Amino acid sequence: MNTIWIVLPILTLLMFELGLTLKPSDFKVFLSRPKPVIVGLTGQLILLPVLAWLVAWTFHLPPIFFIGFVLIACCPGGSSSNVFSMLAKGDVALSVSLTALSSLITLITVPVIMGVTTSYVGESVDVHLPVGKLIMQNLVLMFVPILLGLWVGHRFPVASSRMDSVLRKIAFPSILLLAGVFFLQNRTAIMENFGLLGLSVTVLILLAVGGGTLMSYMARLAGRERRTIVIEVGMQNAAQAIAIACSPFVFNNELIAVPAIIYALMMNVVLIVYVAIAARVKMTH
Repeated sequence: MNTIWIVLPILTLLMFELGLTLKPSDFKVFLSRPKPVIVGLTGQLILLPVLAWLVAWTFHLPPIFFIGFVLIACCPGGSSSNVFSMLAKGDVALSVSLTALSSLITLITVPVIMGVTTSYVGESVDVHLPVGKLIMQNLVLMFVPILLGLWVGHRFPVASSRMDSVLRKIAFPSILLLAGVFFLQNRTAIMENFGLLGLSVTVLILLAVGGGTLMSYMARLAGRERRTIVIEVGMQNAAQAIAIACSPFVFNNELIAVPAIIYALMMNVVLIVYVAIAARVKMTH
């Protein structure tokens, strides 16, 4: 079974579900509260890819994993970050706005950053980036489903609410199914490289949490905003990264997706611990 035929519908479904939850007002948070939005987007779109480059270079990751490592760092958020922000008693409105904006901005940033990355390390493993096909795939799998979800939510509010409640329950099991199938098909490569990739991924996630915290304190954001920024900077859209890695139109290489699977696993562990600590600290104040 080719993993791509599982990941493509899952990614499309997740983006449609994200569109259902959005309202035009979610895009206006930037106008009313620009500072936390700028801090969050800077952390998601600049800080994490830069950190990924530094960590991948420090750990001397093989070129094929170097590309995958930077790729997962270029794919922020997803609807799961909104759920984590809610559990951490964060600013859910800010989380939704960051997810919406970053999902659109990555249509531009992913091709740029991955173009630079493949130019830097891709030659040695004969990996090249077809930029036009990547942009087209992201438009079809992300931009169009989000717009469709927005339209359905505006045009049929009652029906969209029912659809959202169903899709929310399906979303996480779908990601688990994707991760499980991918793990089974690539278990040898994953197990052989789990030590190196597991350590480097964990370091990256901890740096993301630390960097998000530091940026939030420097910007003097409120506690709810700080918790949201940390989660938004740390959480990545593994489905998007796997879709780009495995797509026959882009990289067509499942090894490039291995860092995304490991990141998805470690990300949930680290951020569940963070949410628990954040909730405990909040309760004691």
